[in-house]
Amino acid sequence: MEAYETEEQQVEAIKKWWKENGKSIILGAVIGLGGLFGWRAYQANVLSSQEAASDAYSKAQEQLIAGDLDAVKQFVTENSSSEYATLAAMQLAKAQVENDNLSAAVEQLKWVVANSKDDALKALANVRLARVEIALENFDAAESALAAVTAESWKANVASLRGDIAVQRGDHDAARAAYTEALAAGNDPVVRMKLDDLAQ
Repeated sequence: MEAYETEEQQVEAIKKWWKENGKSIILGAVIGLGGLFGWRAYQANVLSSQEAASDAYSKAQEQLIAGDLDAVKQFVTENSSSEYATLAAMQLAKAQVENDNLSAAVEQLKWVVANSKDDALKALANVRLARVEIALENFDAAESALAAVTAESWKANVASLRGDIAVQRGDHDAARAAYTEALAAGNDPVVRMKLDDLAQ
């Protein structure tokens, strides 16, 4: 650090330093404060959006209970980027199955598979989709949905549904093999009864 002989020399050095660096310091402070306030505004906006989506989802559930399926479908369309929409679509598909509108349920379940970011929810949607496709006798589509379910926790369910498809197709050997695989993955008494029904 330089030694200054007089106070005037110190003042001149400070003025010179400020002239060289003052704009950078002010610009840095402005950017820093702008970033801080911008981040806080962004967080507040995200929180507000999440609260609005949650409120809309609650309203959609009330509409579902009331039987207003069109309103729930509109909620799914308007909130398609939210996981609330995928949950609502799953519930809408269930209601459509209960109303024996299987084609509409297939449409909703396919939408969940295509739009959900949650792998567990996608697996559940694919299993349900396979069940509905079996009911519609679209066995190739059902097998395609089951092929997308790879998690170990679903192994027993997938094998059981493959057995159901094989029974529908009249392939009892394949059904026995699938049910045996399902029992090995998880001891389900319903699957045991299905296998016993196929006993030779």
